[in-house]
Amino acid sequence: MSLFVIADLHLSTSVNKPMDIFGGWDNYTERLKENWQRLVKPEDTVVIPGDISWGMNLEQSRSDFEFIHSLNGKKIISKGNHDYFWTSKKKMEDFFAANGFDTLNIMHNNCFDYEGIGICGSRGWINETGNPDDVKVLKREAQRLEVSIDCAEKQGLAPVVFLHYPPVFAESVNLEIFDVLIRHKIKYCFYGHLHGSVAHSKAVNGIYDGIQMRLISADYLQFVPLDITEIVQNAKI
Repeated sequence: MSLFVIADLHLSTSVNKPMDIFGGWDNYTERLKENWQRLVKPEDTVVIPGDISWGMNLEQSRSDFEFIHSLNGKKIISKGNHDYFWTSKKKMEDFFAANGFDTLNIMHNNCFDYEGIGICGSRGWINETGNPDDVKVLKREAQRLEVSIDCAEKQGLAPVVFLHYPPVFAESVNLEIFDVLIRHKIKYCFYGHLHGSVAHSKAVNGIYDGIQMRLISADYLQFVPLDITEIVQNAKI
């Protein structure tokens, strides 16, 4: 069984929010499906760290969830800044169950076991302006990340972190989030959110303060889910 990751699907199958107005996003839904089905097997797992659907609520996002459910593998989703459909974990799980979306799993204040690896994460956040509201949200997201990592460590799993927002971008570091990564000796962190050639060029892809960082937004990956099976096994060493 293999482990894949890809963030920022930005699906809009039932709302008028076309992404192909942006460079590189032409026919992205078809490209994503073709690449996904070619690489991912039914027994595999795919982590999707946020910005999944443009639907404003669960009903508007139903067809996007149907699309994801129809793809191969078990999916683990977490929240992004554009996931306006996101409600409580219980309401989402009930909605998925009612619609038979049994391949969709929610990562929120919890973790998942993948062959001794703890799949952990939170949305993350940024604080560019020092706004008190941003500070509050960032602290809350850091706490959620801590809870998720603790969940893995209590089960004896080696935690690997999946965030929506980058913990590091260019010369900027989100200290609240990064402190959690350092204290728990996280070796691998995958993140999305960044789009376009300018943002991609400033992304941190490589080792930063001992942590292997990797951008996995869909357009950066050319809508090809990234196989990280061998990479994450090193987290157990």
